[in-house]
Amino acid sequence: MSIKWIAATACVLALGLLVGACGDRGTEPTTPQSKASPQAGVPRSSVIQAPASVRDRLRTEKAAAHEVPEVVTAPGEVSLDLKQVAKITSRLEGQVQSIQVQLGDRVRRDQPLLAIESMRLDELVQEYLVTKAQADVAESGYKRTKKLWADQIVTERRLVEERGRSIEAQARHQHVREKLLNMGMTGEELHQMEHGSHQEGHRYTLKSPIAGTVVAQNVVLGQGVMPGNELFEIVDTSRVWVFANLPIEQARKFKEGDVGTILPRGGEPVTAPLTYLAPVADETTRTIRVRFEVENRQQHLKPHEYVEVQLVIGSAPVLAVPVSALTMVENVRAVFVQRETGYVFVPVEVGREGGGWAEVRKGLTAGELVVVDGVFDLKNVLLKEHIGSGEGG
Repeated sequence: MSIKWIAATACVLALGLLVGACGDRGTEPTTPQSKASPQAGVPRSSVIQAPASVRDRLRTEKAAAHEVPEVVTAPGEVSLDLKQVAKITSRLEGQVQSIQVQLGDRVRRDQPLLAIESMRLDELVQEYLVTKAQADVAESGYKRTKKLWADQIVTERRLVEERGRSIEAQARHQHVREKLLNMGMTGEELHQMEHGSHQEGHRYTLKSPIAGTVVAQNVVLGQGVMPGNELFEIVDTSRVWVFANLPIEQARKFKEGDVGTILPRGGEPVTAPLTYLAPVADETTRTIRVRFEVENRQQHLKPHEYVEVQLVIGSAPVLAVPVSALTMVENVRAVFVQRETGYVFVPVEVGREGGGWAEVRKGLTAGELVVVDGVFDLKNVLLKEHIGSGEGG
């Protein structure tokens, strides 16, 4: 073997070793990176030791099954109850002689509002008295004829004629009587006229048909009025209506008689029954108009003001905690659970909320003690521990 061959072989072997060494470094296994946890930024303190000053402010409740109602909220508007509104109009031509009330006055039912001087009323009173006398004469004639017919002194034809005249006279008198009653005169007043009591001129007095407040006055002393002229408007706001519009799919869940809550701005909530659901949806908004009848004896609700309306849909009990127990740390919703060694930050999956309760779908089991008061204090302790441990950097 020549020296040249040995040298060449050594060079080849050295080159192979060099390439192999380079290849080994290139394929050196790297330490695999751990998968990022979806809650990687959440403090991972297993147990929180709350100082005595914090523990004194904590209150716990057991996680248990509760009804978590679905709360439907909609904007509403207060309106007058139309059964509590009266528009006072004149029923005949005349001139205002006196006015007993004015804008803003509280009035009683049947309280006089104003008096109208009217020649037409005088004519009707005279007509009433004349027709009353005619009806009495006709009735007397019919009774006399009936007796003569029974004694076979007059014919049956005479009896029928007298009966017809009596019916006709009574009808004319009744027609005039109805006119006077429609103008506000009472049966007692008409009875007094029939017995000759003195009539004070020919004044027509308008009275309030309801108790309430005068909210509109369109008449002054001496003004001439015509039939149909609106003189006063009186409203009673001790009961009002509240209207709201609900989407059709929500409206289907309710019925008349269900109880809602009216939330006035800056006022106390008021409960009221649902008394009307429109049978036809609004053509533009595709919503159902609903109405509540609200007792308003303290006059806190003002017609035409805006309010909020709440209706509650019941549900089967589910595992739930008070809403006050929930907290949020770095986009993770959780609760604090009391254990023997301290308090634990437990992420939870929350479902429906309503009535002050929140459904817990994952993360808790029934019977666990959940902090419901003092959650903010525990959260501060947790964050301080998180920063002190260096996990916050």
